Amino acid sequence: MKFFNYIFLLFPWLLIAQIDEVAQDSIDQKYLIIKGDSIPRTSIDLEPVMILHRLKFKNREERIRYLILRRKTLKVYPYAKMAADRLDSLTKHLATLTKNRDKRRYTKKIQKYIEGEFSAELKKMSRTEGQILVKLIHRQTGRTAFDLVKELRNGWRAFWYNTTASMFDISLKREFDPENEMEDYLIEDILQRNFQSGRLERQESVIPFDFYSLVDKWRHEPKKP
Repeated sequence: MKFFNYIFLLFPWLLIAQIDEVAQDSIDQKYLIIKGDSIPRTSIDLEPVMILHRLKFKNREERIRYLILRRKTLKVYPYAKMAADRLDSLTKHLATLTKNRDKRRYTKKIQKYIEGEFSAELKKMSRTEGQILVKLIHRQTGRTAFDLVKELRNGWRAFWYNTTASMFDISLKREFDPENEMEDYLIEDILQRNFQSGRLERQESVIPFDFYSLVDKWRHEPKKP
């Protein structure tokens, strides 16, 4: 029994000796233990941050136009992102199917699902909101709304959709072109600012362009009346 008493009495000193020994063999480096990560890390990975220029407007009317465009872009962006996500899921799943019959069934199922999600909301959109949505679908997927309808349905239905949309001055063949269209550049500016603030969930553009080059170009470009 006395043996165990001596062990307990010596136990704190053994701990101190072990701590000193470890300290002598360790390197002068601080580690971070991040919740959910059992591996000590010396740094924290941070999301890249874009340095955005300060907005400047020539007059009140220009500022109001930008704010209206921002409101409409924020409204329709989630639908463009949803369309891109659904298309990505469709493409990946179709790659796992070998029979054309199974592919047709799955495609038809996705068509009905997307139409059910979008139909009611699309009817509430204004003409300009529809125009922005068509552009953003091209930004998110790299394909025009016309081509997507043609792939998922058929040429005649795509033509009919485009003809109907054109009655409201909306072309399903419209592309997102921030390098040549100032409105598209402003839409991208709105997206980047709201990605940065966390208001919108970031989804990178499939269309290649350098945002900072666009900023330099359009800041020196004469503003359209």
